[in-house]
Amino acid sequence: MAGTKRIPIETAEIELAALLKWAQVVASGGDAKRIIQAGRVRVNGEVERRRGRKLAPGDHVDVNGDTIVVADASHAPPSAQLP
Repeated sequence: MAGTKRIPIETAEIELAALLKWAQVVASGGDAKRIIQAGRVRVNGEVERRRGRKLAPGDHVDVNGDTIVVADASHAPPSAQLP
């Protein structure tokens, strides 16, 4: 099922392969390398074949019919607090 997932990062940038692992799109760096080199990943609408591509908040990554939006963790909504 296609959808959009916001993934907050606490750093200024994150590498594409690391984002795919962080977002649980792939299980390993090797899996990330394979799908990236196969041309199955788009960054901001363009095919990206560099697993070390630096991503910043606001970037969009399309893979397997889903979109991952890189978000700034400092602007993420606070977690719900239980009383």
